[in-house]
Amino acid sequence: MSTETSIGTVYVTGGASGLGAALAAAVEKRGGRPAVLDRQPPESPHPYEQVDLADSAAAEQAVERLVDRVGPPDAVITAAGTDACGGLGTVPAEQWEHVVAVNLFGTVAVIRAALPHLQRRHGRVITVGSSLGLRPAGDATAYCSSKYAIVGFTRALAMELAGTVGVTMLVPAGMRTHFFDGRDEQYRPADDAPLMDPADVAETAMCVLVQPPGTEVRELVMTASEEPSWP
Repeated sequence: MSTETSIGTVYVTGGASGLGAALAAAVEKRGGRPAVLDRQPPESPHPYEQVDLADSAAAEQAVERLVDRVGPPDAVITAAGTDACGGLGTVPAEQWEHVVAVNLFGTVAVIRAALPHLQRRHGRVITVGSSLGLRPAGDATAYCSSKYAIVGFTRALAMELAGTVGVTMLVPAGMRTHFFDGRDEQYRPADDAPLMDPADVAETAMCVLVQPPGTEVRELVMTASEEPSWP
């Protein structure tokens, strides 16, 4: 980022729905240019590349296509995520591994592909973790494994890129999105569960992108005030 107020071009994974869509909208609201990587097209007219982020090679190629279409990124936000609820002995191995592939390997692949551009532009990375990457939950071994890994990856990356690329981990707790759709009732939040509006999370995350050079928000935790998974 060249100035305190310039956001520039921001690639958002999972930007077609949920938190990702809210982040893309917040970037546009701040005068930036969001570009989306997702399996589904966004409802917004943002530039978009269709990609299955479980495929690391495809993820890297999608980044290259976006660079050709909209220019190199000034920031990357990795909001794509999925889950497979159930006991370790009941979740099929393919589904379990798919969670890790999307949440961890997809994150890494996109950042790796964007990194040369971010380094040249002194850009920023925001990874999206989870409160369940800091505190585990039963019947969520795949999700917790992937999000605990995001914690380690992001902290190590921040050390590796210190002084060249800003690295922040956004840690949201439960939000009102379609993330819980299709789950068995026992794995869905109650109707009165304290959940955040993803637009509020996204708007707060914009503070990361407007920090002056040399100042970093390393980790940003957001929860509803009565969130049970924090601390």
